[in-house]
Amino acid sequence: MKLKKAFKKLMVPALGLTLLFPTVAGAANAEPTVNTPAADLRATLDQLLSEHFVLAVTSMTKSYDGAKDAEEVTEALDQNAADMTPAIASVYGDEAAGQFEDIFRGHNDYSADLVQAAKEDNDKLRKEAEMEVDEFVDEFSTFLDTATEGNLPKEAAEEVLEVHEDQVLTTFDEYTEGNYEQAYTTFREGHKHMFAISKALSNAIVMQMPDKFENTKVDTPAAELRSTLNSLASEHFALSSLGLEKGYDQSEDYDFVNWAEDRNTADFKAAIGSIYGDEGATQFEKIWQEDHIAAQADLVVASLSENEEAMTMAKERLLETFPQNFGAFLGTATEENLPTEAATDALMAHEKQVVGSFDSYMSGDYKASTDQFREGYAFMFGVGESLGNAIVKQMPDKFAGESMPGGMPKTGMGGASEQSSNLTALWITIGSLAFAGSAFAIRRKVVNH
Repeated sequence: MKLKKAFKKLMVPALGLTLLFPTVAGAANAEPTVNTPAADLRATLDQLLSEHFVLAVTSMTKSYDGAKDAEEVTEALDQNAADMTPAIASVYGDEAAGQFEDIFRGHNDYSADLVQAAKEDNDKLRKEAEMEVDEFVDEFSTFLDTATEGNLPKEAAEEVLEVHEDQVLTTFDEYTEGNYEQAYTTFREGHKHMFAISKALSNAIVMQMPDKFENTKVDTPAAELRSTLNSLASEHFALSSLGLEKGYDQSEDYDFVNWAEDRNTADFKAAIGSIYGDEGATQFEKIWQEDHIAAQADLVVASLSENEEAMTMAKERLLETFPQNFGAFLGTATEENLPTEAATDALMAHEKQVVGSFDSYMSGDYKASTDQFREGYAFMFGVGESLGNAIVKQMPDKFAGESMPGGMPKTGMGGASEQSSNLTALWITIGSLAFAGSAFAIRRKVVNH
């Protein structure tokens, strides 16, 4: 399947709810693949739950700032919850889906109280909102325990939900206090944590209904690779879009959004290096930085100065130069298991979504901007599926069975077998919540007004 086709099926915000009805055979002795019923279920929950976190934090911070698009982002948060309901119904039926919707959509309501409490420095309102959070954790963990017939026990569900809610609140609190580096550090941790939640929930469902998912598993090496790439790609999209908006608004936290995006880029570089060695990682960094990250900064500067010629040049780099160069890189790296043409087409579509959302934002069409953001965010979940599958096809022996893969064979990008690192580092350094390791500093153009 071409990358473009894989991406197209994920462009609708409702995100392919038919994924919950397995259609792909998953025999234990088959060639390793990221496309199994269990892996598809996990990817569906990856997208919906991680988008919930991004929209929850963004809604709260924009509401606190009085941003012009705060209402549209809050509506998108509610729609994200509504999009989950059919997914729950497809597994547990309409009655359970109704219970889910009452609990999950209702828990978004306390966000407004937290924002108001922060604006008014109202301790009483804050404590009342925190009590609502505690009630949600108790009620939703009970629901998950019952729905999964104990495959996701209440105590375990409570633990992961408490961490999630704490990350949302901590990100918001640090943001309102002006501690932007800590706010975006916690934002990155919180985004990654949602993928841990989706793994736990999808695993519980698959254990509960093994026949429905053809006895496939959510935690095979191929499925782990897909989810890790989805995490990196979706975080990149969220930070890129937010960075463009913050730069245009000349927000105080603009440099810190860029800092977080640089950390994401460093993680991506480490992932590429884990698979394709230092040479591949270096080539990735050069293309990603020069044709992509720097072009975004130039687009912000040109937009603020209303320099049409500079805006056109920046958009050409994003919409044409970057897709062509990075598409060629991916085609070469994967030995055309991910065809260059397909990769280029998909990257062009991705950049159109980023630029389109930003153009709508600048024009004041916040509904369109938010809708395009949701489409673009969902679109990124084709990355893990198609790029992950290309890597698995290229190196099938390393993704066979149920254990983590070891060292890599030589490839056209310099040969990862010549490196001391191996794919295990992909999950240790990238899949974990820690941000250890060296991150290269990227100097952005600071907008002075």
